[in-house]
Formats: sequence, structure tokens, C-alpha cells
Amino acid sequence: MSGSRCPQCAQPWVSPRLLPCLHSLCEPCLRRLEPPEGSPGAARPVLCPVCDAEVSLPAGGVGQLVPDCLAGSRAGAAAGCDLCADGAAAGRCLTCGLRLCRFCCRAHRRQKKTASHAVTELENTKDWSQTGKPLLCPSHPTEELRLYCEECDQPVCRDCVLGRHRQHPCDFTSSVIHRHGDTLRELLKSSQQHMDTLEDVLSQVDEMGSAVRSRTEAVATEICQFARGYVKAIEEHRDRLLKQLEDLKVQKENLLHLQKAQLQQLLLDMRTGVEFTEHLLMSGSDVEILITKGVVSSRLTKLNSVAYSTHPSVDDRIQFSPHERAGQCCGYEVFGAILNKVVDPARCTLHGEDLHSARQNQLSGFTLLCKDTTGEHMGRGGEAVRVTITHKDKRDCTLKPTVCDNGDGTYCISYSPEEPGLYAVCVCVKGQHVQGSPFTLMVKHKFREHQGVFHCCTFCSSGGQKAARCACGGTMPGGYQGCGHGHKGHPGCHHWSCCGQVKESSECLCVPPSDTSQRSLLRTVAL
Repeated sequence: MSGSRCPQCAQPWVSPRLLPCLHSLCEPCLRRLEPPEGSPGAARPVLCPVCDAEVSLPAGGVGQLVPDCLAGSRAGAAAGCDLCADGAAAGRCLTCGLRLCRFCCRAHRRQKKTASHAVTELENTKDWSQTGKPLLCPSHPTEELRLYCEECDQPVCRDCVLGRHRQHPCDFTSSVIHRHGDTLRELLKSSQQHMDTLEDVLSQVDEMGSAVRSRTEAVATEICQFARGYVKAIEEHRDRLLKQLEDLKVQKENLLHLQKAQLQQLLLDMRTGVEFTEHLLMSGSDVEILITKGVVSSRLTKLNSVAYSTHPSVDDRIQFSPHERAGQCCGYEVFGAILNKVVDPARCTLHGEDLHSARQNQLSGFTLLCKDTTGEHMGRGGEAVRVTITHKDKRDCTLKPTVCDNGDGTYCISYSPEEPGLYAVCVCVKGQHVQGSPFTLMVKHKFREHQGVFHCCTFCSSGGQKAARCACGGTMPGGYQGCGHGHKGHPGCHHWSCCGQVKESSECLCVPPSDTSQRSLLRTVAL
């Protein structure tokens, strides 16, 4: 609701106009906000300085906006007395239209000249509006707005009805106010319901904001606790790694010191023996040389047979892997490990039953075991393993093996060959062949289950019919030599399959021709 002053210029109202957003401004203020004229008849947008809403001015400009009569009434109610100019207006004379303070109201009633005037108390804004000056028609300033044009939806005066509203349905404002007032009251009721809902939603929004802030503080506390715990775990893991590094350094230094002491002692013994022998050969007589030859030879032979390493017993291969999983520390998973093992491809080995043989269209594979330079199991994964399997006769026939890192230093290599034949297999770690690589792989034909009727020989199983056929439709190759089951002159038995391959058997598999129900044997063979 607007006060007694314009919200833009903070001055008393001067011809207040009502914007579509229901905020009022003085007409001079609105004209200063009015944008330059555009195309004729086009609505021009203006930004309300109260709510920042963009509203459109009528095509006729600011003058076509609805006047805010209530703002003018409130300005009048807030004005001072017209007679004494000392007190605030508390009433209005309906006869002369003067604003009067309470003292002047009583004086106005006592004076003989104005005693008959009707003076009304201004108890609220509505009373002031009802008792104020009549609203005059902007087109006919001398006529009061007492009629209402239904078609144009606006109050009009008597001259307007006789003029451009002649053909429009019009009625007195007192007759239509109830109907239009009821419409406004219904809209007001609906708006009030929305206001209640909005206030409830705003209350929920405020409560949710408080809940979000509370939850944020709780989560922030959890984060700080987690961070403190994590920092503690990292610091403890750091101390553990540094201690492990120090222990590793001491271990390597001790081994180097031991090797150094052994080599120094061996060198001292060698130098002593060499110097003594050189002095003996240069200064000793023949007899002296011959006398001491045995002792000197024994000593030098023993020294020369002492085994020693020509390289340091340890190396400086100490690495830190920040991405290596290091297990749990204070309940947190930590990363980072000291690596002193380096894979040696020449010591890596291959294992598995399918290392050198496989079957066509069957999944096969083998295992790669990675070892370090000392031959010990690596115990961790992450190595660069590359495997190639190429057909020796068909260079364009290559397999795409799958390498699975088990994370413990072993790698499972699986493949499924589609073509039989001889293959060359290369297994490399860090670009170098492992032990036994490259090697050959023999892929055999796949098993084909054959369920047919096989005759042990063309004579015995068919009752002497030379043109006997297998149940699969193939003819029986080979002779028809008998098996000795009552078939004279045919000793021995050749057992043939329908594919012409001799079946290895130490005894005859045929049956006498009289037993017709068992003349044939169901066999499954690998073709």
C-alpha cells in the first residue's frame, strides 16, 4: 500500500497513477521513466522502481494509466487543517469541502455562518474516500463520474453517455458496485488463500533453510573429524614408510659393509701372499724356493679358489609408488609403498597345461609368474605385460589374448584359437622376453562327437556282405578279413572306422554273424 508520498521522489502525491503491478507513482515521475516513443500504438515497457517488475504503458502513454484515487485520498488525510494549518485533518466539511482539525471542526459547528454545514469525522481511509471531493470526468471536468459503462468497463459521466458511449449499456455506479465488488471479493478471497499457502511455503522454506544450515554444520563437523583422522592416518603411514625406508637402508648398508669387510680381508690375504711369493721368487735361492714351494702353492691355491662377487651384493633400486595400495591405517585406506623389487624378465616363468597345446575353438590359457632380479616372487602387479600369438603358416591369422593382472605378481593369459595349426607365442615384460619366450603352440582340431554304427570289419559284422555301410552313410574301407569267429580262412581282424582310421584294440570287437542284434557297435570317436 502506498503512503502519503510518492515512493520515487518522496514528495507529496501529484496526480498519482496506478501501474499494472499495483504500485503508484506521481505522474511527473512516470513521465521521467517513460521511454522514448516507438511505433504508433505500440505498448512501451517501463521498469517499476518499487518492485523492479517490467510493466507496459498504454499506447497513449502515462496519461492513459488509471489514476490512483486512494493515494490522493491518503495524501489528503495526511494533510493538515485548511483553516489553522497547525493540526492534522480529522474531519471534512461536506458543504465547503474544507479539511478541518478537531478544534476547527468544533469551531465550524459553533460559528453562526457554518453551523448548518455537515462535518464528517475522518476515522479511516475509506471514510475519507467516501466523503472526499467527487471524482470528475477527465474528458468533462465539470461532470462527476456517476455512471458505469459495461462495454468499456469504466466509470463515465452523463456527457460521456450522451456522447461516445451513447450505444453502450450503462448504469449507475451504485447499482453495479455490488456485482463488481463481489467479483473483486472472490478474487481477493482466492488471492488471500494463495497468500496463506505462500506464507506456509515460505515458513517451510525458512525451516528448510534452518535445517540445511544445521545439517551443513553437522556435515562440516564430520568432514573435519574425517580430515583429522585422515591426516593422522597419513602422518602415521608416513612415519611407517620412513621407518621402513630407514630399515631398508640399514639392511643394504649392513650387507655392503659385510661384503666390503670380506673383500678387504680377501684382498689383504691376496696381497700378503703375492708379496711373499714375489719376494721369494726374486730373492730366494733355488733350495729356499723348493723348500717353501708347497706352503706357498697351497696358500695361493686356496686364496684363488675363494668365491666372491664381482658386483655389489645389493643395488640402489629403491622406489616409492604413490598409487600403490598400502592397506588400512587407523581405519582409513592409504596409498603409497616403498618398492625395492624390480621385475627381471629373464627370471619370469610360464606355467600351465595349455602352454604348448590347445584345442580349436576352446578357451585355453597359461599363467605368467613375475620374479625380481634375485628370483623371488614379485608379490604385486602393475607390470607391462604384452602377449602376441601368431599363426606360423598364416601370418594374417593372429589371436587376441586377454591378460588379467591378479595383483599378486601373476598374470593369467587366456585365448581361444579359431584356426588349427602351429602358432608362435611371445610373452614380454617391459619389452623383454620372459624365460622360455618365444615358444610354439600346437592347436589341434576340435572334437566332433560322432554317434554312428561302426562295424569291426566288413565281413564279420555284415554277415559277409562286402558292400556294408556305416550307419552314418560312409562305406567301410579296407579288406574283409575275418576274425576267426566261424569264418574259415580269415584269421585276424582289422577294425576300421567309417573314416578309415584303424581303431587300436587288443581283441576283436566284432560279434558272430548269427547274433543279428549285436552286429553293430555304437561308438563315439574323435574324427
